[in-house]
Amino acid sequence: MRGEFLDLNGHRLYYFAAGTRGAGEPVLFLHGYPTSSFLWSGVVRCMPVGHRLIVLDQLGYGRSDPPNGAPVTVAAHAQRALAVLDALNVFNACVVGHDLGGAVAQWMALHAPERVTRLALVNSVGLDGWPRWRTRVAQRLAPLARRVPAPLVAGEAYAALMRGFADRDEGRRALDLFLRPFATRVGRDALLAHLDAQRPDDTAAMALGDVRTPTAILHGARDPFVPVSLARRLAAAIPGATLDVLDGAAHFTPLDAPDRVAAAVGALLAR
Repeated sequence: MRGEFLDLNGHRLYYFAAGTRGAGEPVLFLHGYPTSSFLWSGVVRCMPVGHRLIVLDQLGYGRSDPPNGAPVTVAAHAQRALAVLDALNVFNACVVGHDLGGAVAQWMALHAPERVTRLALVNSVGLDGWPRWRTRVAQRLAPLARRVPAPLVAGEAYAALMRGFADRDEGRRALDLFLRPFATRVGRDALLAHLDAQRPDDTAAMALGDVRTPTAILHGARDPFVPVSLARRLAAAIPGATLDVLDGAAHFTPLDAPDRVAAAVGALLAR
């Protein structure tokens, strides 16, 4: 794996590249809230050969720069993802998105369909379905943002997110890594900006019936945040979409079941 930074419009975005170039199309992996490219590490190791794999830290997450006032809406993340593909001379790719990253992938498939060869949505938000706890945390903390210590804000997220892992030991290790960038004053502001930007209106207005990209939807059966019923609604809304519900997996399915996620993406690539 090789990690690098791209300078796009005054912000540095981190990505790592893996896989092997071949006849297959490239694959772009987009994490969700509040994770990073690390979410996909196990999946990448299990992916079939012959594909260039691009794993991005979206703005304000992981090793990428804090937003510092730049928009972190679904559309803004999607436009930056397209700019990353441009910078890497990748015209189109299979786009795999988890959670918020799934909403970003949906936006790309609708607004830049020529750039998205296939679409995989893993425990994705969409339509009018977003985890309600995020809104509650944002509403409670936003009025006090400048007075709330950064570790307290990160701690609120930590406590809420732990339920999303099938393996609590894995969850503790992952959350320590995911939330580290948010444990400073700048990180606190970034975390609150991310929460504030997650609005169901952004996805409720998406005309998913217009998606013509081959689509696979995967969902952890034990997800406490995004119900399986939403995955079924997404599958019904996107023409020809398939749905796999993974027993034993919770919300962070790429960490809970990386081999099964990779196998499902591989099957999508082989369609």
